[in-house]
Amino acid sequence: MTDATQTQSPEIEFRSDVTVELVRSSAADSDVLFAARVSTQGEQTLDAAQAGTEASGRDRGLINYLMRDRHGSPFEHNSMTFYVQAPIFVFREFMRHRMASYNEESGRYRELRPVFYVPGADRRLLQVGKPGAYEFHEGSPEQSALADQVTREASIRAFESYQTMLKAGIAREVARIVLPLNIFSSMYVTVNARSLMNFLSLRTKHEGTHFPSFPQREIEMCAEKMEAQWMELMPLTHAAFNDNGRVAP
Repeated sequence: MTDATQTQSPEIEFRSDVTVELVRSSAADSDVLFAARVSTQGEQTLDAAQAGTEASGRDRGLINYLMRDRHGSPFEHNSMTFYVQAPIFVFREFMRHRMASYNEESGRYRELRPVFYVPGADRRLLQVGKPGAYEFHEGSPEQSALADQVTREASIRAFESYQTMLKAGIAREVARIVLPLNIFSSMYVTVNARSLMNFLSLRTKHEGTHFPSFPQREIEMCAEKMEAQWMELMPLTHAAFNDNGRVAP
């Protein structure tokens, strides 16, 4: 099983990946700088704020200082909107973070598409440890095959039940209750850099972080894609985040 989309039938589709697309942004390192400098320069920062001047390497020190000493508000004067496609159980974890604006497709207003998540062959299946300190180990080939088979079979049965109720005239908001958490949904997530750093600090696993994190792999896949796109927009801020232990300011 690879991360490519695979088809069980003409109707039902199985995926082992997620989609994260940056669709709109107003975010640059210079946004951090003018917001920070207003505290000492006041109206003199207006020209820089309006011009959107790019940050230079000379500005690295200020951004690093703000990150190190956790002066967080200058990192809020920016915005990024991501389009995310992922299974619903991932969205539940996203929405535990009250750090973004979310708008998700509705199973009340549209018929849900038959796209389901199935663990890829590289998904670690064995959970070892206690809550808050889990490690995940490779499963056996037999366990991987079983997870794949059972997930597919349960998804097919559930979607057939959903279709049966819709064809009988039952409302979408009722018919959807039989669908499993691995069905895909889509949403827009709008967030600023400070909130995104908080999310990344908890939902990615990196060596050398000040505070260890134990994210579920599927939301970490989303977080990694969001981070890669944010890093292109705000490279100095991203570098300071890493250099200071990946702690949100």
